[in-house]
Parts: sequence; C-alpha cells; structure tokens
Amino acid sequence: MRTIILILSFACLFISCSKEEEYTEINEPLDFQVPANFPALAQDIQHNWPTQKGFELGRKLFYDGRLSADNTISCSFCHEQASAFTHHGHDFSHGINDLVGVRNAPAVQNMAFQSEYFYDGASNSIEMLSIAPIHNPVEMNETLENIVLKLKQDPEYVRLFGVAFDNGEVSSGNVLKALGQFMTMMVSANSRYDKHVRNEPGGNFSQQEQYGMELFQQNCAVCHKTDLFTDSAFRNNGLPPNPNLNDLGRETVTGFASDKYKFKVPSLRNVELTAPYMHDGRFGSLQSVLNFYSHGLVDSDTLDEELKHEGGLGIPLTQEEKEALIAFLKTLTDEEYINNPMFYYQT
Repeated sequence: MRTIILILSFACLFISCSKEEEYTEINEPLDFQVPANFPALAQDIQHNWPTQKGFELGRKLFYDGRLSADNTISCSFCHEQASAFTHHGHDFSHGINDLVGVRNAPAVQNMAFQSEYFYDGASNSIEMLSIAPIHNPVEMNETLENIVLKLKQDPEYVRLFGVAFDNGEVSSGNVLKALGQFMTMMVSANSRYDKHVRNEPGGNFSQQEQYGMELFQQNCAVCHKTDLFTDSAFRNNGLPPNPNLNDLGRETVTGFASDKYKFKVPSLRNVELTAPYMHDGRFGSLQSVLNFYSHGLVDSDTLDEELKHEGGLGIPLTQEEKEALIAFLKTLTDEEYINNPMFYYQT
C-alpha cells in the first residue's frame, strides 16, 4: 500500500510540475522587433516586455465593456480594427449613455514608437495613457478601482492575471501594464510602401504613386517625417477653430499661449481607412484635406512656419498633384495589420 501511495505522490508531483512548466512556456516573452525602416522606439518597454499571457490579457481587456461605468463601452468601441483602430465615420468619439466627446478618435498603431499621446499630448506613457479614456466622464466614466473589483469576480480574469504577472495580482497597475503590452505589439509596418522602401516583393509603385511620393517628400515630409509619417510634434496647421468647441489643443495641457491651437501631427499610416480627418473630424475625404491645405488655412500667431511662404499660406497643389498624393497615401494601407487575427478577440 505504501508503494502505491508513493507512486501516486510522485505522479501528482509530476503533473503539478508539468502544469507549472506549461504555464511558464505559454507566458514566454513575445518576439518584438523594430521594423528595418522604422526609427528607434520612443517608449522604454524593457520593464514591461510583452509576454504571451500579458498580451492575451491586454487584448481581452481592450474588448471588454466592463472597463466603463455602465459595462457597455470598451476600448474597441471607438477603436475598430477594420479602420486602423479608429471610430470610422464618427467625427467625435462616443461614450457611455450615448454621450459625445470633443475630438476624433485617433488611430492605435505603432504606439511604442510615440513619445506622447492624444492630440494634446496629455500622456507620455504607453502604460498610463489608458487612464485618460477610462476616467473621461463622456467616454468610459469609470475608475481603475471599480474595474479591479469587477474583474476580481471573474475566475477567467483571476487566472489570466495569475499567469501574466509575477505577483499574480488583479490590480490597477497590472490592468494598465496588460493594455500597454497589447498596444506595444500593435505594429503596422507591412504596407505596400514598406515593401517598396525595403525592396521586398509586392512593393511596386505605379508612375502616379511614385510621383505622389516625390510630391509628399517635397511638401509634407517635414511634419509627417520618417516611416512613422509623423514627427510627433504639436503644430498649428491653420485649421479654423471649431466655433462650437474652441478647442485650444496643446495649450489645454501646458497652459502656454504659444501652444494655442496646436495639435499633435498624426501618423498618415492607414490614412485611407481613418476618415473623417483632423482632430475634430471635419473632413470626410483626403481630397477635402488637400483642398484645405491648398487654400483653406487661417493665419494666426501660432500658425506653423512651415505653412507660410512668400505667396501666402498653405501648400499650393494642382488637381493632378492632389490625385498623385492621394494615390501615394493609399500605398500606406497595411492590409496585414487591418486583418491580423492576433489583434482580434472573440468572446
């Protein structure tokens, strides 16, 4: 009898160790690589390196309405994968109780390569940025403390937090870390443009697209620089203030009058899919955007110097040039990113 008990004990010990090894293996660090044509990371991800279980937890949280006060609004509600994680067709983001925000939902892509977030730069951390929409009274109107209380009631979340983090805690800090890991992995770098500049198969350009790229480099690349297509600076692009909002932009964060009407330069990656455009979603097409830059700018004390020239303001463009620019911008669409099942969560 003692022999049987001893054998069973070793068997149980072996099974226990096997399960522990299985979880350790599943939660191995993910392979995060900087694309060859990208600049260096702007965020230090070493202290919160994405792991398999951390990423899965972050993805589950991203699609969970329990992050909002009425359990209906998830991050994905305003950031849909098919439109490069923007709120397609909505000029302003929508939140709980069908409340409407004051800015267009920005794309979620290449987040670890950005130093500041939101149109006014209200956050500079990929982990902390989620606090803003969660606490915003017209978006999710929730607190991290309440979110943690809700998640602790869910055995699946308790299990996921247990294997995703060393301390195994369902905590506000780990909620933010998991979301940060998910966003770190959201890299869009396989558009036809990327294949073109990396001399990879599938990167052929038409004559019009090549002309459009040349025009872009001459007229737009100062602000939409590097292969991120943004310099991450805050600029006043001459957009007439929305009289219903009078959004002060960066000045809201810094309090400096010199930042009045300055907004973060958005990346143009996947721009074909992210209409409407500008921080208030006032333009419904790329043609409208280029029409504005050709002859719609309004001068002010903080208007960006890059948009001033001897003949006036803006970027004079013929219709042929606009069409070539639009053709080039469409080469920035990354179908692999838009359709990547890695970023989609099925409940």
